[in-house]
Amino acid sequence: MEVQLTNRQQHILWATVRHYIATAEPVGSKALVEEYDLGVSSATIRNVMGVLEKSGLLYQPHTSAGRVPSDSGYRIYVDQLITPSVRDATGSLLPRSSTETLVKEVELALQKRLHWEDWSLETLLQGAAQILATLSGCISLITMPQTTTALVRHLQLVQIESGKIMLIVVTDGYETHSKLMDLSPAPEETQRESEVIDRELQIVSNFLNSHLRGRSLLELAYLDWSQLDREFQRYGEFLKNSVAELTRRTVAPTATQIMVRGVAEVLRQPEFSQLQQVQTIIHLLEEEQDQLWRLIFEEPEPEDLGKSKVTVRIGAENPLEPIRTCSLISSTYRRGSIPVGSVGVLGPTRLDYESAIAVVAAAADYLSEAFS
Repeated sequence: MEVQLTNRQQHILWATVRHYIATAEPVGSKALVEEYDLGVSSATIRNVMGVLEKSGLLYQPHTSAGRVPSDSGYRIYVDQLITPSVRDATGSLLPRSSTETLVKEVELALQKRLHWEDWSLETLLQGAAQILATLSGCISLITMPQTTTALVRHLQLVQIESGKIMLIVVTDGYETHSKLMDLSPAPEETQRESEVIDRELQIVSNFLNSHLRGRSLLELAYLDWSQLDREFQRYGEFLKNSVAELTRRTVAPTATQIMVRGVAEVLRQPEFSQLQQVQTIIHLLEEEQDQLWRLIFEEPEPEDLGKSKVTVRIGAENPLEPIRTCSLISSTYRRGSIPVGSVGVLGPTRLDYESAIAVVAAAADYLSEAFS
């Protein structure tokens, strides 16, 4: 969302969001004057809050009440006001000492309480989920890792007819997968003999087998195909698309169990006072985990492999109806550079975003190191 705010508007939006996160009460100009050194009068603050309301960043739940942040207001707060560092009331950037302390607390708690050599994987992730819920004050969500381990045993390119080539992959379990693709020949090559093309395809097949044999199918989907030798550039894009599509279809991530902790504490928040809303959230967490799994386990783009990326979905940005009044913060953990599971927290939109983002990132990084 592109909204250009003046420094003063940024400061007052920042203070309004911070105050509302802390109190859960609509925020008025008097409260901001008393709690934050904004350097302006109460009347000026009211005028700025009015502008922010017209911009859709704040709203009044009742005519006589103060204002609270909208989903858009929280989005500006997350994208512009706490990144890369927190701003103080005057707009100056503050060192992220509190966040760094929290990150260290997460890492220390995980290191001290999780013993990888003694416990089962499920027990370990349950423990990690409990630690994450305790430190974030949110519902924590940690998925079991993907278990796809099929390795490439043999790969072959076969000409079926003019312009049509089949990619065949045999795994270490002797399962066979194939993909038929069109490879339009260059104009000067249309008359080439089929035997010549067959020999070329065999050369390419031998080259690929020497490079790809023993690799997991999941790993093939994230290969850097720019490494192909220049002599095979004609086949590069065709192979990239063929193998990527084949592996996505063959090893498409499948929903796994989600470890859920911290439900009781979060549902005591005033945002969850409606029984029906609570029931729909609990139903999603217990009975429809596959929908939630698809939301929090995101496959990264090839250029993002090996990087920690935290996704923040605020309110209506969530596609699942039961959590459209919540915020969901998630990241994937990896084995090497390949994403195998996810870590997330779910809470009201009135969320301490900086801390929640830091906790999720720290937990994902810790699990990535442990699994690698």
